[in-house]
Amino acid sequence: MNALMEQLLGSPALPDLVSELQNRLAEERARRERFYQEFSNGVKAEFINGKVVVHMPSRDRHTEVRHFLHELLEIFVRLRGLGMVRGEKSLCVFPRNDYEPDVCFFGKQKAAGISADTLKYPPPDWIAEVLSDSTAATDRGEKFEDYQMHGVGEYWIIDPKEETLEQYVVRDGGYHLAMKSGTGEARSTVVSGFVIPVRALFDAQANLEAMRELLGSPPA
Repeated sequence: MNALMEQLLGSPALPDLVSELQNRLAEERARRERFYQEFSNGVKAEFINGKVVVHMPSRDRHTEVRHFLHELLEIFVRLRGLGMVRGEKSLCVFPRNDYEPDVCFFGKQKAAGISADTLKYPPPDWIAEVLSDSTAATDRGEKFEDYQMHGVGEYWIIDPKEETLEQYVVRDGGYHLAMKSGTGEARSTVVSGFVIPVRALFDAQANLEAMRELLGSPPA
């Protein structure tokens, strides 16, 4: 970013480039306002780099993995009063783009500003995206960059085909890969105390056992 800025500042075309950027950003803001007015609660849609991205329905495996994680995190956070967990259809507003993460967490401070009438959420403190063929490039591209730049302290990328979890945490201003595995434990650095077996994201029995442990219930 700094190298690009230095190159632009040293260019005699800088005034023309700035003018062009201002015009394009004004057009993009107008499209974004139309997006806010027209998007439906029944459709998963995001606004990314000036374009509306409408997502196709998910395959059952994607939905299952997302559901496994959402339930575990929701129970953990609610029992301990740590904040709020949300997921699909929750439009999170970043400086330029708008996303609907698969699973996201808001700590107490941000959760306090969310009401029953909220339609636009702030950038979450923690996000998980479950990869699909149509979203993998964005999850690893624009979203990865946007999340690390704008306050998402931890980002989980979950691959339902390979059955692996990648955990990224912010370090020195950017994401650092803390772990990538299909086994072992995942320990959140943002959701204090949240520790689950990685297999609980992919295996129904492991998920059930993890849920019982969170609830303090004895095995069946």
